[in-house]
Amino acid sequence: MSLPLEGLSAIVTGAGRGLGRAEAVELARLGAAVVVNDYGQPGRDGSGAASAAPAEEVAAEIRAAGGRAVAHLGDVADFETARGLVDLAVTEFGKLDVLVNNAGILRDRMVFSMSEEEWDSVIRVHLKGHFNTTRFAAAHWRGRAKAGESGVYGRIVNTSSEAFLAGSAGQPNYAAAKGGIVGLTTSTALALAKYGVTANAICPRARTRMTEDVFAGFAEPAAPDELDPLSPDHVAPLVGYLASPAAAGVNGQLLVVHGGMVAIVDRPKVVATFDTAEDVFTHEELDGLLTPYYAARPAGETFAAAEVLALKKG
Repeated sequence: MSLPLEGLSAIVTGAGRGLGRAEAVELARLGAAVVVNDYGQPGRDGSGAASAAPAEEVAAEIRAAGGRAVAHLGDVADFETARGLVDLAVTEFGKLDVLVNNAGILRDRMVFSMSEEEWDSVIRVHLKGHFNTTRFAAAHWRGRAKAGESGVYGRIVNTSSEAFLAGSAGQPNYAAAKGGIVGLTTSTALALAKYGVTANAICPRARTRMTEDVFAGFAEPAAPDELDPLSPDHVAPLVGYLASPAAAGVNGQLLVVHGGMVAIVDRPKVVATFDTAEDVFTHEELDGLLTPYYAARPAGETFAAAEVLALKKG
């Protein structure tokens, strides 16, 4: 019996640690040949010297388990580096079939204290990094289709966050980048569907180097030998599914995943409509319509926040 991803090749960015590592290992377990990308900087804020060691270690782990993998050291927020990453997958494995965008950094600060550099760096790594790799992967698939190749196969899995859905007071840069990634994903899904390519986004909740302080003391394992409810191992199977032929009918979707739970997030819906009694709204009319409406809503309710914050197993 063949494996679900047998004969396919994949790129996973930010795969030297945490979520990316778990995703790369899972794709390899399902049969894919994997390019393990990481910039290898020790600081979660992107600080420190780049190192090939994290990516090399994960690639070696995959090969030791009988899989195929190569390491790639590089910053995907650099346009030409992203081009080289896609070229490496094609050179090593003949083609690219799956792109998992996971690389990111954190530079948390309240909006009134955030520097321009803290804003720009997070937007650059998360949002531009996702765009860069997507751009070259998309060109690869479109080129193959235009050359007459039938049955072009392409899967993109992007990493968003609940910080975009429910807000995160100390992460305006991160929340904005993650919201942008959802927009990039849905646009890409529409643009590439005719070439046999799907694009989806996930909002994973996992305890990693990036989130260790956020989840400190939260949903801890009940026993030393129990799998952490927030282990990246709970997220990786969904990525493997979205990368597989089984998910051919899943496109342009946003899914929240953690601790043995997957939740499908619907697109924003209109919940109320108000029409002016005149040609143009006046301030007084809007005050009379909208102020009572918002006063009657649950305190603090925002776009999907109540539902998203309640998402948990059980």
